[in-house]
Amino acid sequence: MSQTFGSRVYEKTWETLLKRIITCAVVVAVVVAGYVVADRIIERAKSCADGVTESGDECIGVNGSGYDWGVREIGPVVDRIKEENGRLGKTYVTVAMMLPLQPESKAEKQQLRSELQGAYAAQYRANREEGAPKVRLVLANPGKDYEKQDEVVPDLVDMAHSEHRLRAVTGFNLSLVATRTAIRDLTRQNVPVLVARASAGSLANEDGEERAFKGLARILPTNEDQARALADYNGSRRNDRTVVVRDIRPDPYVRSLADAFQELERTETGPAGPDTMTFTSPGIAEEGDVDNQFRPTVDTICSSGADTVYFAGRSTHLRLFLKRLAQDRCEDTRFTVVSGSDAASLNNKMSDDDWAQLLDDSGGPKMTVQYAAPAHPDAWRTEVRRWQDAEKDERTGRRPDAAKAPGYLRDPLNELARLEKALKATEIGPVDLADSRTMMVHDGVRTAVEAVRGAKLPGEAAPTTEQVGNRWATMQAKNRVDGTSGRICLTPAGNPYNKPLAVVKLRPGEKAGLGRLGFVGLAWPLERKQSEDCVVRGTREPAS
Repeated sequence: MSQTFGSRVYEKTWETLLKRIITCAVVVAVVVAGYVVADRIIERAKSCADGVTESGDECIGVNGSGYDWGVREIGPVVDRIKEENGRLGKTYVTVAMMLPLQPESKAEKQQLRSELQGAYAAQYRANREEGAPKVRLVLANPGKDYEKQDEVVPDLVDMAHSEHRLRAVTGFNLSLVATRTAIRDLTRQNVPVLVARASAGSLANEDGEERAFKGLARILPTNEDQARALADYNGSRRNDRTVVVRDIRPDPYVRSLADAFQELERTETGPAGPDTMTFTSPGIAEEGDVDNQFRPTVDTICSSGADTVYFAGRSTHLRLFLKRLAQDRCEDTRFTVVSGSDAASLNNKMSDDDWAQLLDDSGGPKMTVQYAAPAHPDAWRTEVRRWQDAEKDERTGRRPDAAKAPGYLRDPLNELARLEKALKATEIGPVDLADSRTMMVHDGVRTAVEAVRGAKLPGEAAPTTEQVGNRWATMQAKNRVDGTSGRICLTPAGNPYNKPLAVVKLRPGEKAGLGRLGFVGLAWPLERKQSEDCVVRGTREPAS
C-alpha cells in the first residue's frame, strides 16, 4: 500500500523531529535527576548530623538530638539531653550551649564532659520544677577556638525567630577574639547571651557606661576582680619580691590577667622588683618550645630575690612552668605561684610524673600554687564550719546550727546539694566537681532559665528575646539566683556583683597521681562579704 504525500512528510520530518524532541527531553530529565540525586548524596556525605555539616575537618552547627560530635566521653550526657528534649511538648524555649565540641586531648574531652554535665543537670532540674516554659537544650559547635563561629551564629539567630524560640545562648568557655565577635554578633541581633566561664574583661559591659553588648550578662568575675580578690586574701606583698611572667601571644584572657597582675605590682610597697618576663606560646593547648623558653626565665627569677610569681598564661603552659621551676628552683626559696581561673584545668593536665616532680625529698610540695577559682565543691561546707567555729559560745562550747549561717553561705550550700542530687539521679558518666566547670555551667544555664521565666508575661507562651535581655539588669535582691558558685546578683550592666571566688591550692599527694585542687578560703572582689539582701549598692568597672 503506497504512502500518501502527507504521510511521507510526517514520517520524514515531524515524526522524526518528535522522536528527537522526546529523546532529548528524556536525556535531559535523566541528567537533571542524576545531578539532583548526586548533589543530595554529596550533601548527605557533608552532613555530620541533623543541623551539623562538615567544615574542613570539623563538624559545625547546632544539634539537640543526641549527636556526640565524635567524642566518646560525652556520649552518655548527649543521650540524656536527647531524651529530655524528646519529653517536651510544643511549648518550650531553647537554650543553646556554645563552645568547641570536638577537643583533641584527653584533658579537654574530660573538661567538655564536665561542662555538658552541668548544662544537662540544670535542664533536668528546670523541667521538673514548677515554672514555665520548659527548656530544650541544644549544643552549638563554633569550631576550635571559636574560629568558625560565623557559620553558627546565623543558625542561632534563625532559631530565635522560629518555633524553637531560642531565648539565650550560654557556655563561652574561652576568652578569645573570636568569642568576643560571636557575642557581639549575637547581641547585635537581639539574641541574649550569658557568659558562664570566660573571664576576660573584654567580654563584659562596663558598669556606668554605654553598653558594648546589649543583652549580655556574665556570672564569673573578671580577671581584674580575681586578682584584686587574691591580693586582698593574701595581704600586701613587697614589690621586690614579686614578678609577672606572661605569654605575649594575642589572647584576651592572658592580656587581661597580665594587666591585672601588673596593676597589683603598682600598688605594692618597697623597692622595684624584677621587670615583667615574657614567653610566646603557639596556642592555648600547644606546648611548642615554651619549656625551653622557661629555662632562662627561671634562672633570672632565682637571681632576682623574688619569691612570688604572678603567672599570666594558660594552664597548658603553667604546667610546664611549674615543672621547670621545680627542677631548677633556687636553693632555700619556697615560691608561691599565683594564676587565674584557667588554672582550674591544671589538675586534668597533670600526669603521675608531673605530680612527683612537685614533691621534695620529704614528700612535701616544693612550692605553693594558688589561683582564684570560679567555684569549688568544698567551699560552702568548709566556710559554714568556720562560721560555726567563730560563733561558738565561749561559755558552753556549743556551736550554732548550720541552718543559722549567713545566707551567702547557706544558700549556695543548699543549691550544691540539689545539684549533687540531680547528678546522682542521672546516668551521665563520671562526675568531678573540683575543676568548677560542672558547677559554673550549671549556674549559667540555671540563670538563663530564671531570666526567661522571670521575663515571661502572664498569658504568653514565652517572652521575647528583648524581654530576656532586659531581665539581666533586674536580677538582684529577691530576683537573684542562688548558684552553686555563690549568690548571683547582677549589676545593671549584667556583671556579677561582689561574687565570691574560691582560693584554691594545687596539692600534690604523698603518692604520685593523688594530687588535687584543694580549697583554701573565699575571696571577695570588693573586699567585703556579700550583703544579706544582695542589693547592688556600688559597681566597679571591669578590665578592658
